[in-house]
Amino acid sequence: MSNLRSISLLGLALVFFGALNVSAHGGHEQAPVAPDADWATRHMAEEHHINSFDAGSFFNLHDYDSSGTWTPDDIRKTYGLRDESTKDLPEEKKEEVVRKILDLFDKDKSGTVSFAEFLVADAHGIKLPDFGYGPGHHGDDEYEYEIHHFEKYHGDDTTEEDLTHPEDIVHFRKHDIMEQEAERQAKLDRMEIVEANIPQKFRRQGH
Repeated sequence: MSNLRSISLLGLALVFFGALNVSAHGGHEQAPVAPDADWATRHMAEEHHINSFDAGSFFNLHDYDSSGTWTPDDIRKTYGLRDESTKDLPEEKKEEVVRKILDLFDKDKSGTVSFAEFLVADAHGIKLPDFGYGPGHHGDDEYEYEIHHFEKYHGDDTTEEDLTHPEDIVHFRKHDIMEQEAERQAKLDRMEIVEANIPQKFRRQGH
């Protein structure tokens, strides 16, 4: 897609995210974080722009299928272990994160962390540890680009000509590739099947 069309899509996305952030977070600015803040506090400030929350709201925000439990997959996603930023992290390190969280919170040894288990642990001062693998990127590409780059370096009056940072170029190149692939697939879908071009062994019997 052209950059102009990409900008239009970005504009629509920003309208949505802007409404979401203002209603849920109170604005676009990253919440201030104390130097000694725990990992969950820094995660909420950097990834969600939220600076006031309780254990229950944190749990529910990261209970991605609203099942009432954190599965190992939920834990991985919350810590950004499914994000491209941690793609080079060895699998054993990712498994170590899951094991540590289950050791801390999964008291009935079910293999998941329930809402009640998380709240009880928090009440006893047990916090999510910082494994040193980043703030936990777990949004899609649009969300991560908006909160980690666009908000910091661009504004509502941004034009196409302003989007010259390496992050902008990579982001919209990805859009271009996705659009080209979609157009290629659409063209293939519209093509008529010419039976004469199908190898005999794949033709229906009797034709």
